[in-house]
Amino acid sequence: MSQAVNTQSLLIELGTEELPPKALKQLSESFSNSIISALRESGLIDDTADFTSYAAPRRLAILINAVSARQADFTQLRKGPAVQAAYDADGNATKAAQGFARSCGVEVDALATDKTEQGEWLVFEQTIKGKSITECTQAALDAAITQLPIPKRMRWGDKTAEFVRPVHWLLALYGKDVLALNTLGLTASNTSRGHRFHAPDAITLKHADDYADALEKAYVLADYDARQARIKNQCETLAKQANGIAVLSEGLLDEVTALVEWPVSVLGSFDEAFLDVPREALIASMKDHQKYFHLTDEKGALLAKFITVSNIESAAPEKVLGGNERVLHARLSDAQFFWTQDKQQKLEAHAPRLEQLLFHVKLGSVTDKTQRLEIVSGKIAELISGDVAQTQRAAKLCKLDLLSNMVGEFASLQGTMGRYYAELENESPAVSSAIEQHYWPKFAGDQLPEDKPAIALALADRLDSLVGIFTTGEKPSGVKDPYALRRAALGVLRILIEKKLDLSLQTLLEISIDAYAQSPNIHTQPDSDTQDSLNKFILDRLRAYYIGQDFDINAFKAVAEVHPERAYDFDQRIRAVSEFFAIQKTAATALAAANKRIANILRKNPSEAEHYNSGLFTEAAERDLASALEAISPEVNAAFKAGDYAQGLTQLATLEQSVNVFFDDVRVIDEDETIRNNRLGLLKTLRGLFLQVADISHLNVEA
Repeated sequence: MSQAVNTQSLLIELGTEELPPKALKQLSESFSNSIISALRESGLIDDTADFTSYAAPRRLAILINAVSARQADFTQLRKGPAVQAAYDADGNATKAAQGFARSCGVEVDALATDKTEQGEWLVFEQTIKGKSITECTQAALDAAITQLPIPKRMRWGDKTAEFVRPVHWLLALYGKDVLALNTLGLTASNTSRGHRFHAPDAITLKHADDYADALEKAYVLADYDARQARIKNQCETLAKQANGIAVLSEGLLDEVTALVEWPVSVLGSFDEAFLDVPREALIASMKDHQKYFHLTDEKGALLAKFITVSNIESAAPEKVLGGNERVLHARLSDAQFFWTQDKQQKLEAHAPRLEQLLFHVKLGSVTDKTQRLEIVSGKIAELISGDVAQTQRAAKLCKLDLLSNMVGEFASLQGTMGRYYAELENESPAVSSAIEQHYWPKFAGDQLPEDKPAIALALADRLDSLVGIFTTGEKPSGVKDPYALRRAALGVLRILIEKKLDLSLQTLLEISIDAYAQSPNIHTQPDSDTQDSLNKFILDRLRAYYIGQDFDINAFKAVAEVHPERAYDFDQRIRAVSEFFAIQKTAATALAAANKRIANILRKNPSEAEHYNSGLFTEAAERDLASALEAISPEVNAAFKAGDYAQGLTQLATLEQSVNVFFDDVRVIDEDETIRNNRLGLLKTLRGLFLQVADISHLNVEA
């Protein structure tokens, strides 16, 4: 389909009530990508089309340059019945011919014939007029609205339309012209809206290209990235004035960017007496509750200052600042009170109430979970040569801060506050840090627990949740994962791999399952099916883990094919295979192709022969291959047994020439059954050496 020459800019804006700030970025990306994809498919733009997405609290918009006014016309050839079936013996049109003509909107006489190798057919050729930009854009907009990632839509007033928030206007301009689009009960116009307070009146646009400038004059910085850059610049300038550093975490920066249309940053302060409260609680008060950025000095110490981003240019900025400082003072006073109250009793004083805190209706209370953690973490500590007593002490205390006032107010501080309270009670550093670090990693890329007690407890906690929830039959399904089990599984893998723990996953699962057997208040028990299902579920997470690190998918498949049960062992294999293929690419490619060929031969020619007899060789090439195999096998086997997969593969690379000559000179499937089976045995021996590390036939992507 050719594209018309006449092009203009296309602007679409959907105006709404304030959109969910944490979802704005994703909504904007989905909205723009859907429209671009649909217009490319329709042929109105090509793959190089330039566009700009806009996203602000009250709008989603996109401006696309060089959009064609309509699709190009195209010719369509419709094929009808065979000529011999289209006419009877007298040459009259049959019902088949008449029906085909009717479906084409013409008489039978208007039909043509087309001769092919298969015969002669009735055909009808017609010119289809391309759709207008209005038709194509309406379809694109409809698809974009439908595909938006909105988990729960809402209705408003007496409207039947459903969206994430009430919608108020629709703007659609093609150059200077308004497109007659409709969506969610709205009809498109050339008017937008400015800032809710600074410029609430309608803004009339004369051309699509005027959008960004017109809105900026109306106190709306519609470009998300430009708005975020302005916030960063303002915060860094204010922080420098305060001799501090603004901590602009990505998540909070995104959220604040999505909350304001016209950012005006303000520097505030609070009473330095609050700095006696744990810094994490102060930061949580500022960050989670108030959406403020905190400041530190050059050494990372928290300063008694904050930056808030207002959505207006106030005529009395001192009042805006005063209001924010008063609100924060109240928040920090609460945190100070909770801290003071919590310090008046020991962690273990919360233990009786832990029995009333439910872990899962079928899996008992948090007390039951804690008792299992003591068992499992202690056994894991033994396996990794950690201090069992310290590990079990940390397990006993690790959930008690859930009942503290501070964690009741700031749930994100679970573990962190437990560490503070344990330190106040003079618990050992290993115990105190394990209480906090057993929650690590909390998210993808997060830090890992450091000391062995923390590592053992972190593994035990995740394994307990995985085993328990799988036992209840509530394992993740599709995109649903209410218990964050995928994250828990990935956490287990990261700890095992990145802490270089050569532990069997099956062994760890058995330890956790045994602990459930000893737990008295369990309504359902895990079994061997639970273990097998969980083992597969956890190892399946490795795919995303390695792809996220840019490992080749074929390297992953090669290792996964031999089913290593130890995550750290899997890691050593995939790194060795990747290095082998990168450094010795010629030999690796040749041997991968040979392995592919061997696998196919063995699959098509099943044989019970597991070994070979040198006395039965009739060709020099098979004798040479066998000799080469026998020469390197001891060293290869020793390297693989020691986990030095790179060294073993390096030795196997020396077989390249012998393998190539073998396949050039030897007919494996000989007519003589004895010779055939002997050669198959030789190939099994060769392939068996490689399978000790991976099935490298998967690396032969061209085969």
